[in-house]
Amino acid sequence: MIERLLAAEEALAEGRLEVAETLFRQVADADARNAIAVVGLGRVAQVRGDRSTAAALAERALVIDPDDAAALRLRDETAISVPPEGRPAGATASPGEAIAPGARPSFVARLSAWLRRLLGRDGASGG
Repeated sequence: MIERLLAAEEALAEGRLEVAETLFRQVADADARNAIAVVGLGRVAQVRGDRSTAAALAERALVIDPDDAAALRLRDETAISVPPEGRPAGATASPGEAIAPGARPSFVARLSAWLRRLLGRDGASGG
């Protein structure tokens, strides 16, 4: 199973989403308590822009392992609401755009930028 997970991670990194999904699903089907495979399926959904499925899979992985760092990160990334007037400052894509996982700014940076924008603080004022 480890070989399949590694191959799925490689396929996801290369943008071969169908292959990644198939491999992660095979592992998840063989071992329903494999949080790594469930998070992998969530990351595939996230890259495809399916935020609700990604969030649901993150929650499912957290039921399996409440301390799984990747599941926590995926849950946090899929929980941010983007204001209707546009993307948060520093965001690399519009809502719904698929983004390669490595191309995303950190969750904390995105959240901070969004909060600064929401509060009308662009970083130039002292606060």
